[in-house]
Amino acid sequence: MAFHTEAPPREPDLPPYQGIALADIHVVRTVEQARAAQAALLAHDVIGFDTESKPTFVKGQSSDGPHLVQFADEHAAWLFPVGPEVAPLLPVLKAILESTHTLKVGFGLADDVKRLRAKLAIEPARVADLSKALRVPGQKHDLGAKSAVAHYFGLKLQKSKKISTTNWASPRLTDKQLQYAADDAQVALRVYRHWLALGNTLPQPKAPRPRRPAPDTPAGG
Repeated sequence: MAFHTEAPPREPDLPPYQGIALADIHVVRTVEQARAAQAALLAHDVIGFDTESKPTFVKGQSSDGPHLVQFADEHAAWLFPVGPEVAPLLPVLKAILESTHTLKVGFGLADDVKRLRAKLAIEPARVADLSKALRVPGQKHDLGAKSAVAHYFGLKLQKSKKISTTNWASPRLTDKQLQYAADDAQVALRVYRHWLALGNTLPQPKAPRPRRPAPDTPAGG
């Protein structure tokens, strides 16, 4: 795999990254909205993807997330709240996440995938974790969205811990929450497109191991 990089300016000197506009963020609450989102997203070869979960503050407590699943194309984002009324939307979420046609890209997706599998019985397919994919030889740490935006675009992505640790299970999210979640998904897509334009490629996924044929059952056994 070839790697082409550019030297980023120092972060304090970087101009701010201009995120997605509120008017282009769609909160999906009805089946009709979900189907429209599915049609728009699966028309692309690749989309941005992330999830948000309500934080836990008690030692040993495990998260019951995700509480929000977000997708983005180059122009808009679709946010699916995962609350008590999510059941009618699950077929659409499953169709998007399990699609083998559309690649889903994001940063730090290992926990997101585990939580989707555990909570919603969804097995995401064709997912690329850019935190690992964009690492260059010799790099010790995974690359985060903030570092990637600085490195590839020379811009500063605002990643407020105050927003990231808010209640993502709230039935009504604030504008800042909506923009934070939408930007997480769309930034991944934009970084990935830029990275590809520099001549990089993702490694081919490993083919699943062929199953061994079951031994013949003895006659009369």
